Amino acid sequence: MQHYEDTFTGIGGLTLYWQRWLPEGTPRATLLLAHGYAEHSGRYANVVNYFVPRGYAIYALDHRGHGKSEGARVEVDDVQQYIDDLKTFHDLTRAEQPQGKLFLVGHSMGAFIATSYTLQFQHELDGVVLSGGGINTPNAPARPANLQLADTLSRDPAVAEAYRNDPLVYLGPPPDRTALAAFRERLPAEVPAIRLPILVMAGAASPLGDGPRSRALYEAVGSEDKTLRLWPDLLHEIFNEPEHPQVLGEMEQWLEARL
Repeated sequence: MQHYEDTFTGIGGLTLYWQRWLPEGTPRATLLLAHGYAEHSGRYANVVNYFVPRGYAIYALDHRGHGKSEGARVEVDDVQQYIDDLKTFHDLTRAEQPQGKLFLVGHSMGAFIATSYTLQFQHELDGVVLSGGGINTPNAPARPANLQLADTLSRDPAVAEAYRNDPLVYLGPPPDRTALAAFRERLPAEVPAIRLPILVMAGAASPLGDGPRSRALYEAVGSEDKTLRLWPDLLHEIFNEPEHPQVLGEMEQWLEARL
């Protein structure tokens, strides 16, 4: 496995961090990874260690204001900046990996960014995999008051401990998310325009309402090739649950069928 890290210039001149992991030989396909709120691309070791030995290239960025990237912590002036940064990173990735299929993989806020990106640039993608995302629905439970995000991630206590002790994870108070909320409210009416193959996955036991929101997205997208997979006992970070080999195995089967 070959690991490389670098930076690129995002919208407004911010320096954004990215990294890649390459298999031996020509990649069978490329996974472009968008991480979630307050975290960073370095928290996806399970995904990397599963897919790269199986011949996949993985490219991942730290969103502006996250991880090793510049920007006010977890703040964004306009959600479109996330999407435009991802477009720049997509083009960088495609320049390095011009052959083979490219799948966009988004988790949590990254799933929201990936969904929004797909609506604008789906002609450049071969498929989308979403984890812990979805769209707003009246069926989703209200988020419990004073809920600590670290406690929603995994039933493995080591995951929460590592999250709380990770210097690249933002643990401060949430910023004003009015712009993000307004962007989210548009999605239910827009996602029927998505026609790409799409895999929607979530832990149905997540207190963040991942199950109902993921089902709502699955039912709303216009793709003929769409798959919903909910795990009844898993929490928010299905890639970091004890069952992650099974989760990633099912994701691999879905990808393999579309190569």
